[in-house]
Amino acid sequence: MRNEALDLVELGSLREEALSFEVGDTVDVHCRIQEGTKERIQVFSGIVIAHRRGNGVTATFTVRRLVAGEGVERIFPVHSPKIAKLEVKRHGVVRRAKLFYLRDRVGKATRLAERREKKAE
Repeated sequence: MRNEALDLVELGSLREEALSFEVGDTVDVHCRIQEGTKERIQVFSGIVIAHRRGNGVTATFTVRRLVAGEGVERIFPVHSPKIAKLEVKRHGVVRRAKLFYLRDRVGKATRLAERREKKAE
């Protein structure tokens, strides 16, 4: 049971063009960082391990990467104005909706096979 008034307010905060990516994709998330009066773009690249937790304005996705052998995860709101753009670098072959098992893996074991597009004849 959602309140219709809340839905109308949330509708104005939704992103116009949807971000197109899936779990297992290696992505570059370009975030806007405010430092005093200046604004800069910072890129966070990694593998999407969870997608669409929540719905509407509260929808989020989780990106994980390894930095100096230590796993770093960051949760991004899908409809956040702080996300300048999202680039998909490669598509991974996965058979699960959430890739939390990658948290237990280190090094080359965290790699996913690349999904290849079928050639049109």
